Amino acid sequence: MRSHCSLYVDVGYLLASAATRVTGTSLRNGIHVDYGALIEGLIEQAQEISGLPILRVHWYDSARDGLPDDQQQRIGMLPKVKLRLGRFGVDGQQKGVDLRIGLDLVAHARNDAADCFLLVSGDDDLTEAVEEAQAHGVQVGLLAVPNADGRSHAVSRHLIRASDDLDLLSAVTIDKTITKVEVPRPTEIPSPAEVPSPAEVPSPASVPRPGPVTPARATPKDMPRLSQAPAAAKPAATPVYSGATGQKARLNPGYQDADAYAEEIDAVVSNVLEAFRISSSPQDKADLEAGRPSIPREIDRALLMDLSDALDVDDLSDQVRVRLRARFWEKLDA
Repeated sequence: MRSHCSLYVDVGYLLASAATRVTGTSLRNGIHVDYGALIEGLIEQAQEISGLPILRVHWYDSARDGLPDDQQQRIGMLPKVKLRLGRFGVDGQQKGVDLRIGLDLVAHARNDAADCFLLVSGDDDLTEAVEEAQAHGVQVGLLAVPNADGRSHAVSRHLIRASDDLDLLSAVTIDKTITKVEVPRPTEIPSPAEVPSPAEVPSPASVPRPGPVTPARATPKDMPRLSQAPAAAKPAATPVYSGATGQKARLNPGYQDADAYAEEIDAVVSNVLEAFRISSSPQDKADLEAGRPSIPREIDRALLMDLSDALDVDDLSDQVRVRLRARFWEKLDA
């Protein structure tokens, strides 16, 4: 049989890292992707690196209940693309994707499907699968997304050591096919329901003198604010909710992690909010408000990934996660 190379793409890693490169945050809603051109560019680079024709592109992504959306169905119809879907967990994280990649790597190596495997991922959990595939006689190389400094972004050191080689994806391909969503921010215009009719517009004489300023929007009793403390209060005293489950949680005053990382948390939240405000529709913003206190999974995942990246840690403590999600609502309401 003619020798081939095979490409395995962790879409969550690819798009989150590319979004960070072009927007400064891993929020996927903040980017526009030309999937056809992107996959074509990945195939060309894989063939150039391996010196072998491509056998197949294995495209691993998550979907609600494991069912493809319209975009994923179109991707699955592209030539030589095999769509492999995991699902979303209750915390918004992808489930089953790493397992599918690992199982495919080992099974394809055992069956001599190709001579060279190229993996687009940075996940530490794939280290053992890479080593097991190599034990069956195939080469396994990594393709990483370059950051703004031209270095590999978010790739586990264990995965790098286990792989046969590490190459960077073409910056030209990334920048041409993955672009920042640019939506001019319109002037705030009240909805028709908020605009008084001419008969309702008060005359100058009837306008009362300025009194105490009241909030523009009352808070329903069944939708408690996430920050009841005064602005000067310490973050450790702020009652908050878990962004994913909506269950009550409270920062432990004796736990100093959240305070120590306050600057990094603020920077991450600001970047994610900026990307969300630029790329979201009025309905997205309405859904965000309606879903309080839970944070939509795409935004929550971006917050967690960006802070982990900023702190160079694989996992965040529960206290830091709580403070991160609370700060998101505080800055949104500011």
